[in-house]
Amino acid sequence: MRNASEIAPWQALLLGLLASIAVPGRAAGVPPPAAAGADGRFEAEPAWRDEFDYEGAPDPARWDYDLGGHGWGNDELQHYTRDAENARVGGGVLRIVARRGTREGRDYTSARLVSRGRGDFLYGRFEIRARVPAARGSWAALWMLPTGGAYGPWPHSGEIDIMEHVGYDPDRIHVTVHTGAYNHVAGTQRGSATRVDGATTGFHVYRVDWTPEAIRGYVDDRPVFEYANDGSGPAAWPFDRPFHLLLNVAVGGSWGGREGVDPSAFPAVMEVDYVRVYPLATPGRR
Repeated sequence: MRNASEIAPWQALLLGLLASIAVPGRAAGVPPPAAAGADGRFEAEPAWRDEFDYEGAPDPARWDYDLGGHGWGNDELQHYTRDAENARVGGGVLRIVARRGTREGRDYTSARLVSRGRGDFLYGRFEIRARVPAARGSWAALWMLPTGGAYGPWPHSGEIDIMEHVGYDPDRIHVTVHTGAYNHVAGTQRGSATRVDGATTGFHVYRVDWTPEAIRGYVDDRPVFEYANDGSGPAAWPFDRPFHLLLNVAVGGSWGGREGVDPSAFPAVMEVDYVRVYPLATPGRR
């Protein structure tokens, strides 16, 4: 490699121009995120994972179900079940299927998988590769809720949305956090929306890096969201307690049903290729 004194003036000018060009798909001035473990913040290997390399029901050592059909706080139309027709692993993927079918007064059934009690985490890198449904009225989510309620009921103990997608707005992915100070009921939620071409036709990697300092969201390793801990306390930062994962497809609701529900578009399927959780690196191991 040459030193600076050996570079001709025209070469220096060219190098400067090249350095000023932003990498396509990445915000100018934002370095690319390192692979898991490479930046020293997270371990190189997942401490908790599901590769869905088996057949049948989701692994009960990793997943439980939320059940029922009371609207889930958003006037949703589905009844959540543990039935194989709503959640099944096969061909290397988990399939969560929202479908038409009456159950206890609801016209749709679906599944909502939760890692609560089987995978509860304080900080880490959460990486999920998935394909989302396009049906108008579907509301697919990969997200996290507090396992306890140290700061009170929702939204005071927090929520982390790794990925949300509503079918009436295809290929637009949302990454959001909710707290007592910042939430959608008050119209103050903190989040970001980004277009992901082919989100409904192919797989993409949705990721959140959660540290004591910030929550950062990525799509296919492209940074799309950052929420910093401002040190003001739990009203803004309740994210110092364990959270668990949720994977679900809702139907209708205050957001998913904003443009109506197209019954002919169902069943609506979300496919999940893998879920991987990398813990914060242990001091002294690097």
